[in-house]
Amino acid sequence: MSEPVKVNDPGKIFLLPNLMTAGNLIFGFLAVLKIFEGSIDHATGGADWMHPYVTSLQCILAACLFDLLDGRLARMGGKESAFGREFDSLADVVSFGVAPALLAFKIVLYALPDRIGWLVAVVYLLCGALRLARFNIASTYNLGTGTRNFTGFPIPAAAGLISSITLLVLSQYQHEQDLIFGYAKYALVVLMLFLSFMMFSKFEYPSFKGFNWRTQFSLPKFVGAVVLLGLNIIYFQWMPAVMFVSYLLYGFLRPFLSRAWRREIEEEEEDETSEASRLP
Repeated sequence: MSEPVKVNDPGKIFLLPNLMTAGNLIFGFLAVLKIFEGSIDHATGGADWMHPYVTSLQCILAACLFDLLDGRLARMGGKESAFGREFDSLADVVSFGVAPALLAFKIVLYALPDRIGWLVAVVYLLCGALRLARFNIASTYNLGTGTRNFTGFPIPAAAGLISSITLLVLSQYQHEQDLIFGYAKYALVVLMLFLSFMMFSKFEYPSFKGFNWRTQFSLPKFVGAVVLLGLNIIYFQWMPAVMFVSYLLYGFLRPFLSRAWRREIEEEEEDETSEASRLP
């Protein structure tokens, strides 16, 4: 994210980073396919109508992981390219724009009156696409604020938050009628509109792109990271939601933390803070 990045020959396609981006796109597409499969099961009265939606949510979360890996591999190998940046944004539109908006609509938003659910899904998708377009412009012209931070909530994190919260909601309901007539649909409306706003807000979020294979942890931090990984594996239904919500709230708390605390949390070195920010 930062110091004007030296972009390689735009005609070159670097294998590993773009394979990760392809994985992101593939899982995004699989999420969309599973949504339509769930719609067909729902329309035909299938007993297990919820399973394809759960699989779709898991595909979106898998796309978040691949999105994290593609940029990491590109930066570690110095292989960032104009092609990779454009390919990544196109994949993000599908995985973190179309898939979450369609999924939220198909599960609960369709039950809202006067096509309000349709409007909410469109607003989220539009804001996500606009954010990605702004990111491409900022990257092309080396625009930034001189920090390693994201300005506004990143769209992969927004999609991960929507997916993890929806996964948590689905795990609490056994019947479709409980879901439609419960409060879940109203909470999802508020969440999607709020995230649409946050993607264009001025709140800054750490990118954690200073983390790499050479990053050194103290023993307590290492143990904490292992425990956190274990909790995500054991409590996979609700731990991702906790992590994404924590990241969202951190943007509000960050201005009140001292520089030393922020550096301790974000593992940011003094001489690395001159890099230009990105708007993913």
